Amino acid sequence: MSEQVYERIDAEIGAIETVQANKVIELARRLCPGLTAEDIRNPHDFPDLDDPDWQYEDGVLAGIQSVRVALRAMKNRESGEGEGERSGDEEAAP
Repeated sequence: MSEQVYERIDAEIGAIETVQANKVIELARRLCPGLTAEDIRNPHDFPDLDDPDWQYEDGVLAGIQSVRVALRAMKNRESGEGEGERSGDEEAAP
């Protein structure tokens, strides 16, 4: 895939991520007014965030972020960046 295609896909995923992150923050603030984006990164500190709807939306955000990381890793592998570095799922050579 060309660099331009990767950049366009990354931009689209970034836009989706922004929309979902805003959704997560808005829902969290409805459940617990005054929360900051930093607070939401530590949901275990806020019992009101033990809400199935919030957990679902936060999980969707985590999935979107995982796709973005995977896309960037794929781009780096194809471009030869990071050669010699191991990903966590490769087996060590004997």
